[in-house]
Amino acid sequence: METSARRREDAIPTPREIYSRLDRYVIGQEDAKRTVAIAAYRHLKRVAARKERGATLLKKSNLLLIGPTGCGKTHIASKLAGALSVPFAAVDATEYTEAGYYGKDVEMMVADLLLRAEHSVEEAQRGIVFIDEVDKIARRSQGMKNGAGARDIGGEGVQQALLKLLEGREVVVPLGPSQQWGRSDFVQVDTRDILFICAGAFSDLTGALDDEGRRPVGFGALERPAAPLRRLSIKQLVEFGMLPEFLGRLPVIVQLGALSEEELLSVLTDPPDAITKEYCELLALDGIELEFSRGALEEVVRYSLERGAGARGLRAVLEHLMAEVMFEAPERKRRMLRVDEAFTRRRLREAQLSL
Repeated sequence: METSARRREDAIPTPREIYSRLDRYVIGQEDAKRTVAIAAYRHLKRVAARKERGATLLKKSNLLLIGPTGCGKTHIASKLAGALSVPFAAVDATEYTEAGYYGKDVEMMVADLLLRAEHSVEEAQRGIVFIDEVDKIARRSQGMKNGAGARDIGGEGVQQALLKLLEGREVVVPLGPSQQWGRSDFVQVDTRDILFICAGAFSDLTGALDDEGRRPVGFGALERPAAPLRRLSIKQLVEFGMLPEFLGRLPVIVQLGALSEEELLSVLTDPPDAITKEYCELLALDGIELEFSRGALEEVVRYSLERGAGARGLRAVLEHLMAEVMFEAPERKRRMLRVDEAFTRRRLREAQLSL
């Protein structure tokens, strides 16, 4: 009888199949989903070729996702791991420092993935590591473009340390999640078949610009229609502070735009794991049927958009909106509950929520 791992290897999903699985959970970002699906397919074929023949001309297809907060970068990466049935670890680049300084060493990223793989080295070596906030590790000492000068242990130093992981090396990682290397057992992990997905907002480069490339200011600036997505060049990213060697190991660069009001409405209702469905299921356990009016959902989206939080802010808004309902729901005698626009406006007016 074939193992589940063997079946997964034999049946590599096509880019269209990967896209379809992402499309169930990720609203909008069509170009990004297609590009990620192609990169994931190429990655799977490369892993299969290396396992079968031991060598291949195919290079790693690590990704760099660029887009504003709440546009779906983390969501795409986590759902991709689910679609491919591989271990997934999400880390924040700002927690790491150059080796030898106080803070996490970059090998701890692989240790986190190993933990998610239940300490199976074989499974971890085919997993996905998502590194968020990579724009925060841009070179901070801008005096020398070649990296010489003052040591930048939390910016350029982390980029330098990540090079070996992104390219693919055998690294020694602790089995335990502790940062204390001397207190853990160690194991060797080969990162050549680990897919790394880096992400960052790069807000200084991707902020709203007018037709002449200037940032709009003054009354009504937020109400102006969004300009077409401006594609960033490698040169702009290098000038921002990213090392050319670092970008060279992230060959697939994907830019995501901010979600529209209609797309955020879909985020609330359409995916199988939509937050409104979560509340409906939770209250159904108490025998209560919950319904949201479209006007109520539009108010939630508008409130989140005004604070620039995107899809990530929707849950925080709904948590406040539903706090009163959830407190009283188990004791309600009426089995039907409808959240309407008037109730939503009143709750959000009282909220003064800081997202």
